[in-house]
Amino acid sequence: MIGNDVIDIVQSRRESNWQRKGFLEKIFTAEEQLLIANDVHPETMVWLLWSMKEAAYKIYNRQTKIRAYIPQKLVCSMAFQNNSYASGKVSCCGTVYYTQTFIHREYLHTIAVSDPAQWDTVIEIEKKNIAKDPYGIPFLSSDPSPNRQNVSVSNHGRFEKVVGLSA
Repeated sequence: MIGNDVIDIVQSRRESNWQRKGFLEKIFTAEEQLLIANDVHPETMVWLLWSMKEAAYKIYNRQTKIRAYIPQKLVCSMAFQNNSYASGKVSCCGTVYYTQTFIHREYLHTIAVSDPAQWDTVIEIEKKNIAKDPYGIPFLSSDPSPNRQNVSVSNHGRFEKVVGLSA
């Protein structure tokens, strides 16, 4: 399974004051707050962790059909990070999701998969023929089979990303 999240850094700066009282405590665990506090670029770390949670949540939602605001239950850990890329894991309710984040000057794009063997099958898709099931979960509507191709759609500000897994 796959999930993704894109964050427009410029729009986030305009609309979200991550430094306001209570913001970090509401969304991030104590360990995640330490990652933010100790990072050379704390703003980037805030949005990196947030996008990891969002991408993993999209898989969790697809698996469980549960829609809930649970950022503290989505627990991030970093495996690797530099100025342009990060990889890590997100644990939620006993399940682990694997993430890769591409860090650009104007946006972050995180992709999550349920199995690391799926990394070789991740594809970016043009947004056309996308429909949603009764739970609001997107899929390619041009694929009528019961095993239709699931996709993950994310948009924020000036950016939109649609990803799927190739067969």
